[in-house]
Amino acid sequence: MLKAFQEVRSSTFQQSYRCYPLSFIDKSHLEKGDKIIMPPSALDRLSYLRIEYPMLFELSNLSAGRVTHCGVLEFVADEGLIYLPYWMMENMLLQEGQIVQVKNASLAKGTYVKLQPHTKDFLDISNPKAILETSLRSYSCLTTGDTIMVAYNNKKYYIDIVETKPSSAVSIIETDCEVDFAPPLDYKEPEKPAPSAPLKKTRLEDQEEPARKIPKFSPFTGFGRRLDGKPSTQPVAPAASPKLKQHQPEAHNGTEDSKSSKPASQQPAGKLVFGSNVNQPQKAAPKVAPENNSQEQPQKVEEPKFQAFTGKKYSLKG
Repeated sequence: MLKAFQEVRSSTFQQSYRCYPLSFIDKSHLEKGDKIIMPPSALDRLSYLRIEYPMLFELSNLSAGRVTHCGVLEFVADEGLIYLPYWMMENMLLQEGQIVQVKNASLAKGTYVKLQPHTKDFLDISNPKAILETSLRSYSCLTTGDTIMVAYNNKKYYIDIVETKPSSAVSIIETDCEVDFAPPLDYKEPEKPAPSAPLKKTRLEDQEEPARKIPKFSPFTGFGRRLDGKPSTQPVAPAASPKLKQHQPEAHNGTEDSKSSKPASQQPAGKLVFGSNVNQPQKAAPKVAPENNSQEQPQKVEEPKFQAFTGKKYSLKG
């Protein structure tokens, strides 16, 4: 009798059921956790085996090789059926009406959990750890490799279970668990800015290039034309203004006349020279020291000084 009782205590609960989502029995609010709905016969079997609370189960999809863990909320399902959260069916690759194996499990209490959100907008929440702590109250256990769903502000956030300690599946009921976050799946590191020195060089080069391309302005260029329509035989030289001619010095000797009488074709074309040195030779005569100039100049005749009471004398008597 005692031996038979020990065999009953050592036996485990293991059954196969057809699974359906919770929406089939109007219990969509249970999608925020990991609790399942089982038939009343499962409760009778678990009570007979004296399974301790909280009851935890291992779900297996033998065809896909997927395993996860969950808790139970109620025993009101039809016989031969169980109802699961839809996100759990997605993790298990289960279709509606497919067979899933249920087995009772005993899990250690978790001490460390590492999570990875799918999108970085989950971290934009004012206090994501507080939201996560509130949401995980609806969960009884976590399994490494699963993807859980956290609902907040009418939006669903999916989070991967990257790591759990002390084992790959842990219980989170009435336990202090350290939570760590990995970078979101869509996170991209900011690109490093390019060094500023090469940018300055390229800007200087860009400024120099258009300056080189702009042609210089050349005034008074082109061909001369006569007013009478006859072709011009002499090249056109830049005409000096009459005001400039008045200020030019006149030649004093023949040599200067010969130098100033050079043909206009020898003068550089295309330039307008302002000043009185247009036709003067490049080499100017050396200046004479002021002492030599004073010697060569003729000595000036000294004017007689004024002398008072000079001249002939006249008498008033006559």
